[in-house]
Amino acid sequence: MENKITKLFNIQYPIIQAGMVWASGWRLASAASNAGILGLIGAGSMYPEVLKEHIQKCKKATDKPFGVNVPLLYPDIDKIMDIIIKEGVKIVFTSAGNPKTWTSHLQSHGITVVHVVSSVKFALKAQEAGVDAVVAEGFEAGGHNGRDETTTFTLIPMVKEKNSIPLIAAGGIATGRGMLAAMVLGADGVQIGSRFVASEEASSHINFKEKVIESKEGDTQLTLKELAPVRLIKNKFFNDIQALYAKGTNKEELAELLGRARAKKGMFEGDLEEGELEIGQISGLINDILPVSKIVENIVSEFEEAKKLL
Repeated sequence: MENKITKLFNIQYPIIQAGMVWASGWRLASAASNAGILGLIGAGSMYPEVLKEHIQKCKKATDKPFGVNVPLLYPDIDKIMDIIIKEGVKIVFTSAGNPKTWTSHLQSHGITVVHVVSSVKFALKAQEAGVDAVVAEGFEAGGHNGRDETTTFTLIPMVKEKNSIPLIAAGGIATGRGMLAAMVLGADGVQIGSRFVASEEASSHINFKEKVIESKEGDTQLTLKELAPVRLIKNKFFNDIQALYAKGTNKEELAELLGRARAKKGMFEGDLEEGELEIGQISGLINDILPVSKIVENIVSEFEEAKKLL
């Protein structure tokens, strides 16, 4: 299945396991890489020394390429980047910030840089910043998201029309058929998050994993646009947010309700009522918790079967 993405990352299949907060530790990343795709450690929920430990353990668990996903709004960003460089990580996915800030610095150390975007405008800015590829993510995706609510299958062909660098589709993709559809529309590969949350190796709490596989159509919604748009499973915390909106609210009240560590409480500690449960719309198609190797096998097999129908 060789193409631009497999060559760029030296992987077997053009699939990236997304770097998700509280789910993407070294176990998930190394299992993904060992299965022939690109595994990512999610630095967004890690202090610098914790990230260092995960990188070192991942290097011991796989001899295949893996990377780190770094939200650029991270408070200890200098320390994070220093650790990534010193530990010899060769692939970095950046998000939630200006790609110009770190791209050339990382590339000067031999690191391949990919930036996550939610619009054509930001895809063009990423290309101008010199990144090696972009991830175009539609608002079906779980977690933090674009304000414009552009769907993946609208976004991909629009980005493809304007950009010339390798393009990775994300948001609402968890199956081989979804992967094929994204590639027909112009993507060179796919980034998959929600499906890997419901894997045995994900560091997310078992309560959260089970909640994901119980989710049906309509159980998630994008909210908190005033702070940072995020797609959540509807639970007590989500309903508390909606109650604030119903009475008329402002950013200060929303921030006070959100408080600190809501995502950790929900996804890592398993509090399904008071925690923030970030997952994509595609959770309605996820029905089991499987080893990463089996998830990848199923996606690739379905992709190949679906190709025969074209």
